[in-house]
Amino acid sequence: EDAITLLQGLKSKLPQAKINYAKGCEIGCDRAEGFEEAVRAARESDVVILAVGESAEMSGEAASRTSLDLPGRQLDLVKVVQATGKPTIVVLMNGRPLTINWIAENTPAILETWFAGTQAGNAIADVLFGDVNPGGKLPVTFPRAVGQVPLYYNHFNTGRPPDINNKYTSKYLDVPWTPLFPFGYGLSYTQFKITNLQLSAPRIPANGKLTVSVDVENVGKRAGDEVVQLYIRDLVASVARPVKELKGFERVRLEPGMKRRVDFALNPEQLGFYNRKLRFVVEPGEIKVMVGPNSQDLIESTFQVVER
Repeated sequence: EDAITLLQGLKSKLPQAKINYAKGCEIGCDRAEGFEEAVRAARESDVVILAVGESAEMSGEAASRTSLDLPGRQLDLVKVVQATGKPTIVVLMNGRPLTINWIAENTPAILETWFAGTQAGNAIADVLFGDVNPGGKLPVTFPRAVGQVPLYYNHFNTGRPPDINNKYTSKYLDVPWTPLFPFGYGLSYTQFKITNLQLSAPRIPANGKLTVSVDVENVGKRAGDEVVQLYIRDLVASVARPVKELKGFERVRLEPGMKRRVDFALNPEQLGFYNRKLRFVVEPGEIKVMVGPNSQDLIESTFQVVER
């Protein structure tokens, strides 16, 4: 209740600008009385900043919902405003992943703010107007449909992994099996390239260490941060292992055109697991190494763990 609203933050950021405000609808609205006013405000503006989402009572303990869609008729509001043809930035305020396929496909920008604190409006305005270049990454996975839940990056392999050329594999008829936005995903106002993945050795003993290195380059026009993420997969083990496990990450700030070498250390504690006898072991075998800006867009290599 004491937080600075998005409208207050925008007015503080642009005291001389004309801001056309329209409520549009309440979070759980079931009518469209405010849509006409919102459309009129959009048509009178150069750009639209449209805040949608949930109330704090709609997520968290004792606040479960069967749907991950925007509550009420908020999506209808987004559609009629987007139909004006004005560039529309959707600001999401929510406490969990939502199914926002239409918004992702039809609006040019989405800013995920979660439930921000007392300075929410000022912080969001700083990001929207470029005073701050965002570099955040999703700590969760955004599904395409509620039927994909539970959906997480470090799942175990199925007996029939997804294969687009084989009908009888683990996938869906109506949506891709991949998430809308994967774990670790996030964009900024610049672009980065992660290349030249190298391992310090092709094989290590079970008690050994390995260095994983990549080049990170800012190929955009603004300074910004990239969060480089390291994942591994134990390809064959005595017990089932996840298809990916996050084993390290590093936030790198680069000026335009700058390149930096980033190193990760893999040690026995990161390579091992508890076996069926509840003993922590590092088993011999092949390990896949994956590095990238999120859990989906990755470059890969492999190394061998050998007997001591």
